[in-house]
Amino acid sequence: MKKTFYTFFFCLSQIFLFGQFPPAADQLGTTAIHQDSSIFVNWAKTAIIERGQQNISDDSLNYAEVGESNFALGIADNQTVSLGDNGSAILTFDPPITNGEGADFAVFENGFPTQGGYFLELAFVEVSCDGQNFVRFPATSLTDTSVQLSTFDLVNPTEINNLAGKYVGGFGTPFDLAELANMPNLDISKISHIKIVDVIGSIEDSLATFDSEGRAINDPFPTPFPSGGFDLDAVGVIHQKMITATSMVDLDHSLLLYPNPLKVGQNLNLQLTNANFSNYQIELFSTNGILLWSTEMKSTQLILPFTNYPKGIYFLKISNNEQSIVKKIVANW
Repeated sequence: MKKTFYTFFFCLSQIFLFGQFPPAADQLGTTAIHQDSSIFVNWAKTAIIERGQQNISDDSLNYAEVGESNFALGIADNQTVSLGDNGSAILTFDPPITNGEGADFAVFENGFPTQGGYFLELAFVEVSCDGQNFVRFPATSLTDTSVQLSTFDLVNPTEINNLAGKYVGGFGTPFDLAELANMPNLDISKISHIKIVDVIGSIEDSLATFDSEGRAINDPFPTPFPSGGFDLDAVGVIHQKMITATSMVDLDHSLLLYPNPLKVGQNLNLQLTNANFSNYQIELFSTNGILLWSTEMKSTQLILPFTNYPKGIYFLKISNNEQSIVKKIVANW
């Protein structure tokens, strides 16, 4: 009985200490996606920035001013635009982002690792299919709110979920549109706008911003600099709505993948039921966007070797110059 109690207490202490969400980009089990991953098929096309103050509790300071709006466009390159306290950015995408298997896009910030932890600045993420009605991802912050994190204090990524800035510079925080399915005024098959809203980070009631459960989000505050607030680098698209001629057969409906889930000793079979499909690039990725294997498909049938990979979830990208889809593969050994 005593051993069981101590084991239970230890497990609770681990949950309290390390949180319950995926860890930092350099740790096993992370969902961070590297900026150079070929899983990204597109990037933001336009950006409108509304700056916030350097310190919302001190009107004597100016608004954040580092970076230009175009710094949020194109590929992630660690060149950022600072939003300031409660500042925001609205980005547009053409073609629209669509819901696919797993994460559909990722947001990049320029947080950095330090000795003993990670300096992170956080932001809410909202999406829209018309540029008018935005829906916010349900964010969670389990960071202790008994003491305010000061200007250069550190944030534990395992206590953060669905907040941009969870990962350090060079690694995107992924978002899955499936979490917003059936929300009113939102079609997750054609997201044309993404809004990034800085989290103020103060735990004072009059200034605080709150997660989806009503908890104040505690991140470094104040950051009274021209570069204060969330520093937006880029938003990378993983799944986008394909605009094709009406005569073109849809790739998604012509693709057979089997067996899925895979069992011990099985390989993955890929078959295109329309003979016009050929010369597709086939790429296998881990959940954090690392390319594991690739080949070119020159016929309508292919066997993909899978027996050397460990149990887990993978993403298979099939693409050519006109179409691209990503499918989730489960190795259930």
